[in-house]
Amino acid sequence: MYHKTGHNAHQVAAPSSPDPDRLFSVAEGQAGYFTTAQAQRAGYSRGLVAHHAKTGVLERVRSGVYRLTRFPGSPREDLYIAWLEAGPRAVVSHDSALELYGLSDLLPAETHLTLPRTSSRRRSGIRMHTTQLESSDIAARDGLPVTTVARTISDVARNGGASELIAQAVHEALNRGLVTQEALEDQASRHGGRAKREIVAALASREPS
Repeated sequence: MYHKTGHNAHQVAAPSSPDPDRLFSVAEGQAGYFTTAQAQRAGYSRGLVAHHAKTGVLERVRSGVYRLTRFPGSPREDLYIAWLEAGPRAVVSHDSALELYGLSDLLPAETHLTLPRTSSRRRSGIRMHTTQLESSDIAARDGLPVTTVARTISDVARNGGASELIAQAVHEALNRGLVTQEALEDQASRHGGRAKREIVAALASREPS
């Protein structure tokens, strides 16, 4: 089921004055990052956000995306920034999701996100994939919406991922209890083609536990 993040939290009336605790609460779940819209819901006008950016309290990292300057750094910062910039319906997917789950040693050259429709503009360093995900294909990890392990492996296979990479991901995911064989078989059946061939081959090559 699609989880509730700061991006998709229930709408609550904005306070009449800036609420630092509310802004921190949102940013805390997003590695210290937040959008202008989220700041406004915490009582910060665009002008006030710009002022705090000039004084160093906040750091502007992208158009409409800011960071609490004193918030500790995170190894996933690129994913949070890309996700916030792309919008609330974006989901971390493909190679980026595989790396997020720790199922690949390869660092993607771009951040992969899946959205239900084509983005209005291209963004540097972000690879957009357009498809309508089912709620059952979306999970949460480290405060980010991410495709499930089974869906991720299927997407990487369909996108031309190397057979060795697919096999490694399948074996490790099963060994770590991140996915079931049934879930992988379901994805293979749903998508067919290369995804089915690679997943079936990976399952067949797994040594009995």
